[in-house]
Amino acid sequence: MRADLNPRARLAIYGLMCVLAIPFIFPTWWMVTSSFKPVQEIFAFPPALLPRRLDLDAYAQVFALQPFALQYWNSLYIAAVVTLGTMAVASLAGYAFARIRFPGQNAVFMVVLLALLVPSEVTIVPLFRFFLGLGLVNTHWPLILVPILGAPCVLATFIMRQFFITLPPELEEAGRIDGLGRFGLFWRIALPLARPALGAVAIFTFLHSWNLYLEPIVFLSSTEKFTLPQALTQYVDAYGGPMWNVQLAAVTLTALPVLIVFVIAQRQFIEGLAHTGLKG
Repeated sequence: MRADLNPRARLAIYGLMCVLAIPFIFPTWWMVTSSFKPVQEIFAFPPALLPRRLDLDAYAQVFALQPFALQYWNSLYIAAVVTLGTMAVASLAGYAFARIRFPGQNAVFMVVLLALLVPSEVTIVPLFRFFLGLGLVNTHWPLILVPILGAPCVLATFIMRQFFITLPPELEEAGRIDGLGRFGLFWRIALPLARPALGAVAIFTFLHSWNLYLEPIVFLSSTEKFTLPQALTQYVDAYGGPMWNVQLAAVTLTALPVLIVFVIAQRQFIEGLAHTGLKG
């Protein structure tokens, strides 16, 4: 914020920003507070901003009704592996497209970008038949390999390429004088400078893997192998109706890693978007 603004103008701007933030904050506030309410209090009118008392029964049922801790671990480790794998593949591919000249370079890159135009629903049946032939259905391998080698990695490759293009060529020339080869230039010069872009890629990829729903319901059938988006649909009563307080408690627990990842990497996320031309 500009330093030449008087205190009243600053106060007015901060007040306006707080008011504008209410539509974005209130759903999260309602979700968290309602997870501590009994069902009848959730739909009470007028709605209460705070629970009358903290009821932890919904959180206990989250873990009692199904193996939620194991499902939580499934989503966590799959998202971590996919994020690390995508960062490795995208950084190498992005550097190659940005700094290595070869015949048909731009044409190949455009073909790669076309993968972003193909909906995942179009390829899900061929992928299922492919992994079924390999005996990998009802395992986590499809949830790891498809994002790393599919459209999410294409977007990550684009982000990394746009960042590497902005690096001054003098840095590589200095590295060549010191005797570095192509991989040395990438590993010792380009990659350390790409931390903002890697932060953006990490957040995009982690969120995509964490929220993945279509692929788990296609490839997984065992409750013990479910990921969180799939597990959240299982909290229903004997008549198939939603258990609202239990679902809200499970969703609250599910949202925590996303908030933690964004808080840790938000600075790199903003800087990465600023260097890749994706800022709005």
